Amino acid sequence: MREESTGGSQRTDILVTGATGFIGRALVSALRARGRTLVATTRRPAESMPAIEGVTWRTCDLLVPDTLPAAVEGVRIAYYLVHSMSGGTDHFRQHERRCAQAFVAAAAAAGVERIIYLGGPAPPGRVSEHLKSRLAVGEILRAGPVPAIELRASMVIGRGSASWQIVRDLAVRLPVMVLPRWLRSRTRPVALEDAIDALVAAAELPIERNQWFDIPGPEVLSGRQILERIADVRGRRFLAIEIPALTPRLSSLWLKLVTRTDFGLARELVDGLVADLLPKDDRYWGLIGHPDLIDFDDAARRALASESRRRPSLERAG
Repeated sequence: MREESTGGSQRTDILVTGATGFIGRALVSALRARGRTLVATTRRPAESMPAIEGVTWRTCDLLVPDTLPAAVEGVRIAYYLVHSMSGGTDHFRQHERRCAQAFVAAAAAAGVERIIYLGGPAPPGRVSEHLKSRLAVGEILRAGPVPAIELRASMVIGRGSASWQIVRDLAVRLPVMVLPRWLRSRTRPVALEDAIDALVAAAELPIERNQWFDIPGPEVLSGRQILERIADVRGRRFLAIEIPALTPRLSSLWLKLVTRTDFGLARELVDGLVADLLPKDDRYWGLIGHPDLIDFDDAARRALASESRRRPSLERAG
């Protein structure tokens, strides 16, 4: 179904903002597989979106507050999956805060019962502008009058993930790689399927007001180990020459030549790797009864297989 506005008071189950993005598309599919009725938002005209049984499309631009009341009308649970990295550092920070504030106000006015947000982890030391903005959005959503759950993931392994695409391109396209110091930093990558299960479960998780949880994968891996494991899954030999003086900002310049990821986004993501991105804990998986997480190698195989189905040939000379 498609509509420009709700035009009525019938209550809908779930709203997914960012429904055309990497996480949003997978979440819509997962929720529909569970029989949930959905409203999905798009900045494009609603009638231009594909017809999906059980999904109602509504036109909404978070930077245009007048479009928000119709988007959230009649909604019980709202997923906030919107993330902007365009327009320069100052612009995207301002845009993200303004969007989050407007969304909270509209959700509260519409009687939304819960907001669920997927953000990023908090590093122990210096915070990149990218992560700082994502954490600030989480704080804005959790500080509002609508109960909110913020889930924090570092790298999500799956086709369409910008951070996955960067490491995948480095591991698959380069015969030899100079190893900057940021590849020593550690994180706990999570499979797309596990991240989606975490988001789905958050809709019904009993909470007291507003809370945040890390959703880490099962293994602690450095950037170098991630590249080695991807290469191993692809049956390739990974050769690296360590150059500690190669800073994140400098190394992001040659990412321009290697990865298909938007350069501005790649630069911000790499800048966030100057320190470990490790979770505070992994208790969320126990709270939702999801103890068996997909290991990194299996998640990488699934992501690579998904890419292969989409395009016959992914590799080119590095």
